[in-house]
Amino acid sequence: MNIIMLHGGAGSSGVDKKLMEYAELSKLKNTLDAVCNAVVLMENDDYFNAGTGSYMRLDGSIQMDAAVMTENGFGAVMAIEHVKNPVLVARDVMEKSPHLILAGDGAERFAHALGHKYYDPSTEKAIKKRNNDIEDIMSGKIDSYKKMMENIDISSFIDTVGAVARINDKFAAAVSTGGAPPMLRGRVGDSPVPGAGIFCGNMGAVVATGVGEEIIKNMLCISIYNEIGKKPLKDIVIDKISQFKYHAGVIAVSKDEYFAYSNTDMSYAVLEF
Repeated sequence: MNIIMLHGGAGSSGVDKKLMEYAELSKLKNTLDAVCNAVVLMENDDYFNAGTGSYMRLDGSIQMDAAVMTENGFGAVMAIEHVKNPVLVARDVMEKSPHLILAGDGAERFAHALGHKYYDPSTEKAIKKRNNDIEDIMSGKIDSYKKMMENIDISSFIDTVGAVARINDKFAAAVSTGGAPPMLRGRVGDSPVPGAGIFCGNMGAVVATGVGEEIIKNMLCISIYNEIGKKPLKDIVIDKISQFKYHAGVIAVSKDEYFAYSNTDMSYAVLEF
């Protein structure tokens, strides 16, 4: 049985039907093609915080992170600007470069050299959110990471998008994000960090969503992956997520199981084919 799973990010709700439509459009024979296609569809939809729907940094820039991973390869971009589909650039890093990760202007130059067109993902949603963040900072509502976490309104934004798949007994994963506002220029979250926001091997694939700093510190995805086969996948995921103080979610697939779970709203879709 083949399977593909998509999530719309921590904080997403009411778009399960849309995600199922995207899953249907991603029923492909190759696992990497499937997860990349699913993430591209979400990057092109400005509801989601990835690609065109990405949030702005406090300086007004939009820097995006994305990663892909298979049982045998990994590629990621960090803080990339002026491209429409960062996940496809991450795939090119894996397949067409000698590196695993490219960042900043180097990632952008690489993308444009390979034919990815210049693209401005700015939207009214992103501008409005940035202005609200600046107002909160100027008013003193946000003056530290701790206070930001205590005052964060998860319903006001959505996080990373991602997909995992098992097709013909092969696994793949892909993630993309516009970050978690408010954020400084250059901030990198968990999404492009292998083991934190994404991990894939011959036992399965896992991607995460939520507060990137916390996910990185806990290396969430590889901590789940390393437990696969020791007990039911559902128990593994719930146990790991229960240790998080702030919002976190996961979609995961193994050789004979799959599971999606979040400690906050998280729209997702599961398609067996």
